[in-house]
Amino acid sequence: MKTDAPIALFAPQATHRLGAAVAAALGTELARHEERRFAGGEFKIRPLESVRGRHAWVLQSLYGTAGASACDRLCEQLFLAGAIRDAGAEHVGLLFPYLAFARKDRRTKARDPLTSRYVAQMCEAVGVDRVAAVEVHNPAAFENAHRIPAEHLSLTRMFAEHFAHRFSAASVAVVSPDLGGSKRAQLLREALQRRIGGDVEFGCVEKRRSGDVVSGGRLVGEVAGRQVIVLDDLISSGDTMRRAARICREAGARGVHAAAAHAPFAPDALHNLAAPEFDSLTITDTVPLSGEASAALGYATVLPVAELIARATACIEGDGSLSDLLERG
Repeated sequence: MKTDAPIALFAPQATHRLGAAVAAALGTELARHEERRFAGGEFKIRPLESVRGRHAWVLQSLYGTAGASACDRLCEQLFLAGAIRDAGAEHVGLLFPYLAFARKDRRTKARDPLTSRYVAQMCEAVGVDRVAAVEVHNPAAFENAHRIPAEHLSLTRMFAEHFAHRFSAASVAVVSPDLGGSKRAQLLREALQRRIGGDVEFGCVEKRRSGDVVSGGRLVGEVAGRQVIVLDDLISSGDTMRRAARICREAGARGVHAAAAHAPFAPDALHNLAAPEFDSLTITDTVPLSGEASAALGYATVLPVAELIARATACIEGDGSLSDLLERG
């Protein structure tokens, strides 16, 4: 895939700020494009510069707001990618700082949709050659859903470096708020242990969900007297995170620190995350915080991901090793 042609990086308006930061980290500027809105909710989106023979990437975070849903943003990204392919680009890739629909990757009830696979099929249908996504819900399911190369951009190293600096001399535990995220928490525990040298405990909270009802509350792992990092891929309502924090407090945790890659906050999230169970909150800027969220969660640490996305994109373009970039050190 290595090429000497300059990368053309596009970002629809909803993700323009993050896209511009990624472009700057790549040493370039965002490629120009046009977005036009029509009555009835239709739109047109197209590149405004030549992409013939070039490698082009379209970056878009698929979060929903009152004015535009995750589906709207997915369509913007797919339609722009299709237009770029039709305009003669040699390679078209999609960058998902936050990939919506990734949680529905398996059937848990009869006739359930496999939404993550349908999204993958839509990417292929418009001529996309490669996709890359930051900290997806289930990396294996994400990769298996695609028949084109699908790169998972793990944030384990970023979180490990952040928390190693904070807790270099503390007794630490990394806890997954449910069984599904245990692999993610294990990877952070291992990365933290390499950096701080001490023993880092692993824990997992039992959780069962039926409809909107969550039950179960058994904690596996020793957290008493430790600074506990409760790690998840995303925070929506904050119910799962708050429940895990409360259970850790009851088990004797010295402090509880919520951490998640993505923050597509639902209305209840601000109330839940401002609860006394939490000593800190660490998220990234894959989903921009609203003004209300920024004011309510002034204690939150927001880690920027532009440099990581830029380095990963350059690594892919240069046929480098993503595992070396994301996992070692």
